[in-house]
Amino acid sequence: MSDADLQRAAEEAFTFEVNKHLKRNYFALLMHGVFGMTGFRLLQAPTFLPAYLYVLSSSPTAVGLVLAAQHIGSTLASLPGGNMISHRKKVVPIFMWVGGAMRVAVLGIAVAGFGVTGLTLFGFKVPSFLPDETVALWTIGLCLLLFGSFNGMQSVAFQFTVSKLIPVAVRGRLMGFRNFFAGIVAAAVAYMGGGYFIEHNVLGNGYATTFFLAFVLTAIGLLGLKQIREPEPPNVQAPAPLMQRLRDLPRQTRTPGFRRYLVGSTLASLAIAAAPFYILHVKQELNASGEVLGGYGLGVLTISFMLLPTFVAPIWGMLGDRFGNSWTFAASIAIWGVFLLILLIAPTSLFSLAIVFSGLGVGIGGLQIAGQNLLLEFGSRDDQPMMIALASMVASAMFAAGPILGGALAEATSYTVMFLVAIVIKGVAVWVILGNVRRRKLV
Repeated sequence: MSDADLQRAAEEAFTFEVNKHLKRNYFALLMHGVFGMTGFRLLQAPTFLPAYLYVLSSSPTAVGLVLAAQHIGSTLASLPGGNMISHRKKVVPIFMWVGGAMRVAVLGIAVAGFGVTGLTLFGFKVPSFLPDETVALWTIGLCLLLFGSFNGMQSVAFQFTVSKLIPVAVRGRLMGFRNFFAGIVAAAVAYMGGGYFIEHNVLGNGYATTFFLAFVLTAIGLLGLKQIREPEPPNVQAPAPLMQRLRDLPRQTRTPGFRRYLVGSTLASLAIAAAPFYILHVKQELNASGEVLGGYGLGVLTISFMLLPTFVAPIWGMLGDRFGNSWTFAASIAIWGVFLLILLIAPTSLFSLAIVFSGLGVGIGGLQIAGQNLLLEFGSRDDQPMMIALASMVASAMFAAGPILGGALAEATSYTVMFLVAIVIKGVAVWVILGNVRRRKLV
């Protein structure tokens, strides 16, 4: 039997194993998403954490700097993460280890909150152990830096795992239903976080209690990965130093359509970095009512940002499977831009703001689903770890720069100016990414 026949037989055996465990792996990744994404959404929603950081600092620039720490860590860790898995036949063990470290960082954010206010449990008060809000702010920034570093590695491992275990024809539905079920749970938890934990200052610090709940949920989600059955591919790249992998990146960026995807994704990531300032715009420039500014209002707006996108997420996935992810990528950015423009018209009631945040969530949620799936269409199995890592690194760099630039721009001018700049960037991203429609099509 020739080498080509042996290679073909090995690929067929690998495909057989993928299909054999497809239902089990599909369900495991779904369960991982339901709880893991729920917890991370509480932390990364453009409501709770930005609002708490503003409580600690009273400065949009400080909020932007602290939030940027997460993405600085992710930027630094993405390419080493890609190199770490590119030569391994089993990726899920790395996924588990890095995911556990991410969750410890989330716990640190909750502890920092309690550290500045103390903790009240069953009538017993644990005194504060951080001297002031500034130290708490720096501590949260450090935790976000560590969280981002491990997230940069995990993001590459997760996307590569999906590309190995889930055939391209059903990936959109998996991502859609992960977002669907996670969104339902997250909406309920967000209501509890805002309407109960923050409104009633549960355990002495409602924000910290919400972040602790995020830690618990993400820890449960990590257990779902233990159910995965990961077949070994017939061959992988030989281990190589990171610099050698980096020297190969120019060749990989010449993959048809990938460079255009990289530019469009980079622009979209820069625009999405304005999201944490939506709630600060509501608080400072819209003269919103008291119910919007309290814990109950934060809970309602967080639910709005999550709930409708939850029901739309499977539709985004199925549309991507049917028409191609370039189209859904562009459509989601367009919807997102329209609702950001509506936010500038200054709706001030909780009901009208809830509608706007729902539209923003639909656009951003669709962008995340389409962007992940579109990225996995490029490159061979050997090239994908570093291509995914490169895309993740560039996006994270924009996420890091965006809050800093956005916060400074908002402080120098206004949130309105910052959002108008973001809308222009979105328009350019749509124009760039639609060039992939003719270059790359789902089959």
